[in-house]
Order: sequence, then C-alpha cells, then structure tokens
Amino acid sequence: MRKLMIASVRTSLCAVVLGALALPAIAQDNPTLTVYTYDAFAADWGPGPALKQGFEAQCECTLDFVSANDSISALRRAQLEGDATDADIILGLDTATIGEGKATGLFTEHQLDLPDFDIPLEWTDDVFVPFDYGYFAFVYDSQSLSTPPTSFEELIALPDDFKIVIQDPRSSTPGLGLILWIKALYGEGAVDIWEGLAPHVLTVTSGWSESYDLFLSGEADMVLSYTTSPAYHLIAEDEDRYRAARFDAGHYTQIEVAGILASSPNQELARDFLAYLVTPEGQAPLPETNWMYPVLEPQGGLNPGFAEMIDPQPALLLDAEEVTANTRAWIEEAFSTLR
Repeated sequence: MRKLMIASVRTSLCAVVLGALALPAIAQDNPTLTVYTYDAFAADWGPGPALKQGFEAQCECTLDFVSANDSISALRRAQLEGDATDADIILGLDTATIGEGKATGLFTEHQLDLPDFDIPLEWTDDVFVPFDYGYFAFVYDSQSLSTPPTSFEELIALPDDFKIVIQDPRSSTPGLGLILWIKALYGEGAVDIWEGLAPHVLTVTSGWSESYDLFLSGEADMVLSYTTSPAYHLIAEDEDRYRAARFDAGHYTQIEVAGILASSPNQELARDFLAYLVTPEGQAPLPETNWMYPVLEPQGGLNPGFAEMIDPQPALLLDAEEVTANTRAWIEEAFSTLR
C-alpha cells in the first residue's frame, strides 16, 4: 500500500511539472492582436471593451487596444516604430487621412469580401475598412445660446467674446476635418474665413476629448465636434440641452477606417477582427459608445435618438487625392491666421 501511495504521489508530481511546462505552449497558442487607436475609442466608456469581449469570445486570442490622443498620433507612433511596432492594426484614420496612411507604406491590403455599406459613398478601397461615419459640426448649449449661427459667416459676425474650441489638424482628425470643411465650402476664399474665425478661437487643443471637456465646463460657447455628439447627452444622460448647429451650406463627412500593418505577424487574425468589426454584432457597440453612425444595420437596431439629430445635408467630401496633395498647405493657410 505504501509503495502504491508513493508511486501515486510521484505520478501526481510529474503531472503537475509536465502541466507547468506545457503552460507557455498554451499561451503561445493564444496570440495578442494589438490595435493602435485614439483614446476615446479605447476608453472604458468607448467601444473598445465591448469589441474586446465580443471578439475574444470567438478568436482564442487577446485583443489589446493601445491608445493615443488621436488616430493621427497613433499613425505617427507606428511610423516612428517602423517594422518593430507592436501594432497589428491602426484604427481611426478617416477619409481625410487614408492617403497619408497609404503614403507611409505601412499598410497591406485587407483581402476581405466586404458587405454592402450604408455610407455616403461607394466603398472600393482595398487597404482600409470603414467602420463608422459622421459629420463635423459645432455643438452648443441651447440653454446659453438660443439662436446658433447657421453659417461660418454668421459665426464670424458674432462679437469677439463669442468663443469656440477647435482641435489641432496635425494631431486630430476633427481638427483636420474643419480645415477640409472650410476648404470644401470656400475654396480660395478659405483664408478669409480663417481670418474671421481667429478672434473667436479660445484655444486649439491636441485632441477632441480635451476640447469637449473645455466646452462642457463652460469655457467656450461652441466646440468643434459631430452632428451626433448630442445623441450621447440625449440617450445616455436624458439631456437635450446640447445641440449641433446646422449650417445651411452643408457639413463635412468623416468615414472612419481601420487598416492592417504589413509588418504584423498576425495578419490572418487582423483580417478576422476587421471582418468582425463590420458584422451586425461588431457594429452594435459603436453608435452608443463612439456616438457615430454605423456602416450597416447593427444588431438590435439603431437607437431612435439618432433620428433627432440635425440633417447634415448637403454632405461635403473632397477627393482623397486632392486632400493628400494639399493638406500641409491648407493647414499652413489656416494656422497663419491663428498665430
């Protein structure tokens, strides 16, 4: 009996040791997919946590979101890191920055058979996958401002103590969106609009979150954001005081995208995530966490609160190649008036 007990103990110990030795191999079977994105996407209140939970339930992997102030900052980080980057995917570039993204040479084709999207243009790009969209607008507090401007000209005509907060176009996609919005409407006359706006600009922040916080704290009368930003306050807070000012001449369109890096060792897994992102299940968290429109019908449908947002038509969008060729010059044109 004693010999049998000793043999049993030895067998158990061997099993424990062999099990411990096997743990690294098991861990290796569960790779980490790293997604560089902007801070609001990866935040606890953003879509990141729900997407992580949903994708990890089917991928046998770990989904890791690494955040920067904005998606442009995420791209810059990957550029600096080069082939040594941990990023497999960059998520959050948009129709204004995909040309610059391609010019870096960092990305590879997604090789996906994409669904039919419900977005303002036909999507044919073979590198980037769209996941949500919206329109830029100035958001205001209707309890403080009863009659918002309906054009840039009306905004400019307001007293100089009427202040707006905008974002830096070099680090923020909304900031760049404002550059393109004004350029799409005024062409060569854009510099006159910027000169008129200059006295109203309280500050230029590096990212959206900082500027929106300044607005909510009462530091400015309006903030550059999205036509759908009031949906957050309406749906999540049951508060309808925050509105988007409708500009009669139209609002500039932003379609957000994600792309796979050519240096990624997990490209098949990255394709799986992008494919998941554009399923009804993957789209479901986006409207009420990222507060943008989904690119297709989300699981559970779209909250009726979105139907109460302003009509952004006409929707404005410049040619991507024109944007890529002129972005630096247009930014310099705007900043020369703000200095």
